[in-house]
Amino acid sequence: MSEESPDDALAAAGYLDVPDDQGGRAARGWWDANAQEYLDEHGAFLGPADLLWCPEGLRESDAHLLGDVRGARVLELGAGAAQGTRWLRTQAGADGVATDVSAGMLAAARRLDAQTGTRTPLVQADARALPFASASFDVAFTAFGALPFVPDAARVHAEVARVLRPGGRWVFSVTHPVRWAFPDDPGEGGLTATRSYFDRRPYVEQAADGRVLYAEYHRTLADHVGDVVGAGLVVDGLLEPEWPAGHHRVWGGWGPVRGARLPGTLIVRAQRPPA
Repeated sequence: MSEESPDDALAAAGYLDVPDDQGGRAARGWWDANAQEYLDEHGAFLGPADLLWCPEGLRESDAHLLGDVRGARVLELGAGAAQGTRWLRTQAGADGVATDVSAGMLAAARRLDAQTGTRTPLVQADARALPFASASFDVAFTAFGALPFVPDAARVHAEVARVLRPGGRWVFSVTHPVRWAFPDDPGEGGLTATRSYFDRRPYVEQAADGRVLYAEYHRTLADHVGDVVGAGLVVDGLLEPEWPAGHHRVWGGWGPVRGARLPGTLIVRAQRPPA
């Protein structure tokens, strides 16, 4: 019996090349089907109206990554149930709009609005083709939204650059690229690299007939920065939040064991150059 090759093992774990069109459209259906389950599991940590940047627990109320947004026109991409935009509108004085590709997530956002007595502008939209006029927002952001779920993230950055006004800010958080070299295990099993950092095959879940149900894409640090710069934006900050003492919550592959040794989140701040 022949031994399984490393490539075969990775394919069996879900790291597969799939057609870009299939991978790129899978997110809509997956989040429609799993919106409520996701919120049942993570909703208490996210809060109904709060801007949480990452599983490490960094919140905008402490980090101030967006700057002073009072009176600013702010766009959230991949907003999920719009907790971030809801907080910006009710607590930070912003004129915020939340977008997501998933009707299921936006339905959850409307339920949270009803529960909290708020009214959040919600738009169903693919972040690669935003239905807004050029130079119509002062700030854009996403916390683990949109970018991981498309094969062509450069299009997202290009759209953000288009809708930002000169001098406008773009902030996004994603899984730290180095994490992709390690198993998605929050314990000791997630501390040994088993995959090349440079292997850009996405993590894929498929139906029995081969249909792509879920796809999440890996980009290296240079890929992320290159996409931002390629869109005509200027990177002015990188943040790798440390795992805080006393924070014991496990979220997928994030937890205190790995968090003590490996970065889990990358946050990038960029700006459209002033006119």
